[in-house]
Amino acid sequence: MGWDVKRGLEGLDHNVFTAKIEDLVNWSRRRSFWGVTFGLACCALEMMAAGASHYDLGRFGMEVFRASPRQSDLMIVAGRVSQKMAPVLRQVYDQMMEPKWVLSMGVCASSGGMFNNYALVQGVDQIVPVDVYAPGCPPGPETLIHAINTIHEQIQNGELLRRRETRGSGAGAGLVVEQRDGQPETATAAPVGGGR
Repeated sequence: MGWDVKRGLEGLDHNVFTAKIEDLVNWSRRRSFWGVTFGLACCALEMMAAGASHYDLGRFGMEVFRASPRQSDLMIVAGRVSQKMAPVLRQVYDQMMEPKWVLSMGVCASSGGMFNNYALVQGVDQIVPVDVYAPGCPPGPETLIHAINTIHEQIQNGELLRRRETRGSGAGAGLVVEQRDGQPETATAAPVGGGR
């Protein structure tokens, strides 16, 4: 630990004692991520597979999926959202504690997918602000883990909160990650309606 006496406290190297509180908070948020289960269709099976022993989300600090939104940081919307389910989704989101993050998993959740009809919401960003979109139909566990790691990195450096501030109140960060599971990229996960 080198210390330049002439510069005072500014001369101390960056370590655990001299770190900024914001860095420590972001570090702890990144490493203790709990997801709320909100599986609606076939993407939910891929989400469950990511938590199983072969992929083991526990390696990334996500070994606990909570059924209670009051104990969760991340909502993974996996599958198509019907008009009847939209108010329930919003209620679960509103019950989550701040800061909270939303991951839209699959093309159906992100843009309505092939279901362009009155019964389904054409993009979950019309209901809740989405921070990360995971593409695919359905995206595999590799893509989901890549999306979660992207959220982890963006939380660590504070980028998600900065992106939310620049996009306006009530808007998510809107990041789109690449597919990592070997599927052809035929369907896009970009939002259609522009969101909230």
